[in-house]
Amino acid sequence: MTNLKNARIDEHEVYRIGIDVGGTNTDSALLDSKLNTIHTVKVQTTRDVNDGIVEAIRCLLTESGVNPAQIKYAMLGTTHCTNAIVERKHLGKVGLIRLGAPATTAIPPLAGWDHTLKAAVGTHAYVAKGGYEYDGRTIVEMDESEIQGICEQMRGQVDAVAVCGVFSPVNTSQEKRAAEIAQQVLGLDMPVTLSHEIGSIGLLERENASLLNGALLGVISGVVKGFEAALNRFGIQASVYICQNDGTLMRSDYALRYPILTIACGPTNSIRGAAHLSGLHDALVVDIGGTTTDIGVLTQGFPRQSSTAVELGGVRTNFRMPDILSIGIGGGTIVRSGEETDAKSGVTVGPDSVGYELLKRGRIFGGDTLTATDVVVKLGRVEWKDALIQDIDEEVCRVAETLIARDLEDAIDRMKTSADPVDVILVGGGSILVPDQLSGVSRIVRPDFYDAANAIGAALGEVSGETERIYSLDDMTYDNVMIEARRHAIEQAVLAGADPETVQIVFTEDIPIAYLPGNALLVKVKAAGRLE
Repeated sequence: MTNLKNARIDEHEVYRIGIDVGGTNTDSALLDSKLNTIHTVKVQTTRDVNDGIVEAIRCLLTESGVNPAQIKYAMLGTTHCTNAIVERKHLGKVGLIRLGAPATTAIPPLAGWDHTLKAAVGTHAYVAKGGYEYDGRTIVEMDESEIQGICEQMRGQVDAVAVCGVFSPVNTSQEKRAAEIAQQVLGLDMPVTLSHEIGSIGLLERENASLLNGALLGVISGVVKGFEAALNRFGIQASVYICQNDGTLMRSDYALRYPILTIACGPTNSIRGAAHLSGLHDALVVDIGGTTTDIGVLTQGFPRQSSTAVELGGVRTNFRMPDILSIGIGGGTIVRSGEETDAKSGVTVGPDSVGYELLKRGRIFGGDTLTATDVVVKLGRVEWKDALIQDIDEEVCRVAETLIARDLEDAIDRMKTSADPVDVILVGGGSILVPDQLSGVSRIVRPDFYDAANAIGAALGEVSGETERIYSLDDMTYDNVMIEARRHAIEQAVLAGADPETVQIVFTEDIPIAYLPGNALLVKVKAAGRLE
């Protein structure tokens, strides 16, 4: 798959657009049906993120000359949900029903949440009778009248309900029945998040993920409506997809139910875009933006997933997340020297950044703040028209350059699985900061359109589904377990919008669990296919 610079628009072609919203820039890309990159655009992210999306679409249409009627697919990777959790803004009130009494009463719901997040999401959390053993056997029967009473207490107090049961990924019956009761009491339009559809086995982390998912339902609704309105404004009648944090897509109606799956989709878009642009399927991807550097691992063309519980807004969760290391180095990273720092070298780099104010505050643009971009322009590594470099201290820049390279090398070493040198794919507008050679790196690949890899990754169009649950080999044969797990993963991919004819299993893992009886086996399977 080639990437065509200055490609002409074909009036008979079907196109797709990908948009990725970052902290500093909003990138957009136009691809044809063969996934060739036709045109890319980078605009500043705005305080109201939707304004930046509208501007990105406008510039893409104007500069490429494409007929809006030829755009049939539109994909969006957005930071809306991440920002809402971090800033504690626009979150809905969620009522929680934990099906786990009396087994789980020692640790109450919302344990470990700080007061600001509790205040934003609400404290309507209840522990009711219920729960299963690891193999699906009932611990305690659910009391339907108790659930009804809890829902009556929530009436008029919550915007959504989350239901979380002990080992519900193994047996979903109690959660599903509790959801039916909740909608009978609170109305069929009351959104209900079921934890077995969100997280993996661990109860508390899965409960936290379910609560956050419920709190984000209003946020994602605004995102989807805003994106569709922006497309309609320019006459684009396209199927809308939202990016997931495993590097694949989901239909907008699926995203409206599972907004938490959009968290951290930006780095995974870059990883998928890097794989597409470079042709490599196994490498480290270093994505440098205006604020941070995100380093991920490309494995068989997809981002490596984190194997540990992930903190989100200070709350432990266990839904799938990419294995990403972020450090405070980007194009807008602030460089301090002299009396501004007490470092032995007399120079410090970051971690704070001027972000989207780079063009106003950077020294080469006439501002008063020395940034990493100023450093590489002063040292002649990058040419910048009309750059104001005369008064920038070259010695400070050389020390800063060494510190940036050292921090990148250390971060790359932390993501490697061995001491052997690795291939590194450089993407993102801030990748101009990286020298041509780094210690521990066999080669550095800077593909065409490297500065829009995130938007290109958003537009690529794979759709995935996955499953993770514990099986008892006393009840089923190993072969039947794997057939069942693969069937469920494929089913989830089709629900998310994949063409059933193209879905393939892309990842399988099974781990015997010695601390559980009955030949327990934890099985993880992921399936992916093309857009339906």
